[in-house]
Amino acid sequence: MSDKPKRILHVVTNTGHYDDSARKQSIASPAGGRSPLEPRSLKFPNTDKSAKAWQANPVRMALLENTVSPEQVDSAEFDAIYVTGGHGVMYDIPDSEGLQRITREIFERGGIVASVCHGYCGLLNTKLSDGSYLVAGREMTGFSWKEEVLARVNKLVPYNAEEEVKKRGPRYQKRERN
Repeated sequence: MSDKPKRILHVVTNTGHYDDSARKQSIASPAGGRSPLEPRSLKFPNTDKSAKAWQANPVRMALLENTVSPEQVDSAEFDAIYVTGGHGVMYDIPDSEGLQRITREIFERGGIVASVCHGYCGLLNTKLSDGSYLVAGREMTGFSWKEEVLARVNKLVPYNAEEEVKKRGPRYQKRERN
């Protein structure tokens, strides 16, 4: 095992709203620069103790004020890419050719591609060198359409992310609760 520390590229959105109202990490966004906090996520019950601690830490908050753009990223410096969640990522991350390039390069080198919640929207349009979708044939999950309806935001979001990802051929799974 290498003594070299593993590096993770953490991807965030540049979209500030969607309803018209231990390892080394770098934070990137489609346009670089400021990544605002989504107003809905700052309210109860979404803001927990750890989120409040992050907001209270000026060093951490500074990371969100000056994210790097994909053009500033050498994917060879990273072992993994992690796409954050939140509804904002539905807008600017899916069509970022720079982030698609970085994701493809990390994946094809055997690196880790991960996302949480709506972060899988950032993988929707990522294609591998052979032209196939990165998600095709792979097991995955993410925020479902039923959850959008339950959260009462289904009329606010720009598209049905679950439906869109299924068009790209993954083995999408979700747990249905009664």
